[in-house]
Amino acid sequence: MFSKGSKAINGNGQAQDARADIAVKAVPSIISADLSIEGNLNSGGEIQVDGVVNGDIRCKALIVGVKGSVVGEVVAQTVRMHGAIKGLIRSKSVFLASTARMSGEVEHESLAIEPGAYMEGHCKRITESGLAPVEVPRPMDRPMIGASRIGGMPKPAIAAT
Repeated sequence: MFSKGSKAINGNGQAQDARADIAVKAVPSIISADLSIEGNLNSGGEIQVDGVVNGDIRCKALIVGVKGSVVGEVVAQTVRMHGAIKGLIRSKSVFLASTARMSGEVEHESLAIEPGAYMEGHCKRITESGLAPVEVPRPMDRPMIGASRIGGMPKPAIAAT
């Protein structure tokens, strides 16, 4: 009767914590200004880049801060740029703020560019059917460190006797 979490019934008739779902969706992943990443990022939610990312980004929503920089391909439902992207953006909605610096191609359904934004490259309007959905690997699809997919868990390096 009295519990900390509210329960909601999903489509399968199972109870689930509604507050936990809201908390997971509301919290963005943040690449802070003092962080530089070499590699690809995949997220089912929002990513905010205030540092440097050299690699591809696939997410639901991407925000590039004023000092943020991305070199690579970006695939997202929405992209808000205040910093720099060099590469390809494929998104339903793209917004370039006055401080944005875009160099490359933009494939979009909706594009807004504020006065003062720097844009060099090609813009191509695509329909919603032309957008590939953002697919993030499920936890079971990700390889475990030190384990092969066939062999299961790794053997311990030191065994206690």
